[in-house]
Amino acid sequence: MKAAVIVFPGSNCDRDVRVALEAVDGVAVDMVWHGEGDFEAADLIVLPGGFSYGDYLRSGAMAAHSPVMKEVVARAGKGVPVLGICNGFQVLTEAGLLPGALLANAGLNFVCRDVHVRVENSQTLFASGLEQGAVLRIPVAHHDGQYFADDETLAELADNEQIAFRYAAGETPGPANPNGSVQDIAGIYNATKTVLGLMPHPERAADPRHGGSDGQAIFAGLAQALG
Repeated sequence: MKAAVIVFPGSNCDRDVRVALEAVDGVAVDMVWHGEGDFEAADLIVLPGGFSYGDYLRSGAMAAHSPVMKEVVARAGKGVPVLGICNGFQVLTEAGLLPGALLANAGLNFVCRDVHVRVENSQTLFASGLEQGAVLRIPVAHHDGQYFADDETLAELADNEQIAFRYAAGETPGPANPNGSVQDIAGIYNATKTVLGLMPHPERAADPRHGGSDGQAIFAGLAQALG
C-alpha cells in the first residue's frame, strides 16, 4: 500500500501521520508538497493537521485552492480514499469534498486534550479495524473544530450513515463534546464513504509511549482494507 501525505505551509502533523502509517507493515509514504500539480499514484491520500497557510481567511480556505488540491479532488472523484485530520477536515469542507463547515469552538478557546469518540459506522474501509460502537481515546488540538451543518444536511448524513464518529463520555476531564459540534459529530464521510474528515488526531494516539494507541487501529485497518 502507498499513501500520499499532502504538506501545506503550516502543516505540523504531516510527519506524525507518516510515522503512524509506516509503523504498519507494508505501507510506504510519499510526502507531497502543496505546490505540486500532480503526484505519483497512491492508494490513500491524507490531509494532515496543522495551520495551513496560517489559517488566514478561514481555516483550510486557502489550502483548498492550492495546486495540489485540484488533483486531490479529481482523484477523490475517481474513488481514491482521502482522509482529512483536523485542519485536513477543514480543507475537505472548504474544497467541497465534505458537507458542512468547521466553526470556532463554542468556548472560543483552543482545546488540546484527550477526548473519547464512538464509532458510529464501522462498515467502511476507514473503520474496518474497529467495532461498531467502540469508544476510542484520541487527542484533539483545535480552535475551529465545531462541526455545523443545516438540518437538511444533518438528516442526509444520518439517513446515509455518513456520521463516522461522535464525541462520547469517557474518563477524560472536561465535557465530552470539546467544541460544541452539532449532534456531537467528530467525523463524517462523503456519500460513498471514500472520504473521511476527522477532528481528533489518531496519529497522536498511535504509540503506547504517547499515552495511548487507540488511533493506530484506524491506520492498521486502512492498510488491511487497501492491501
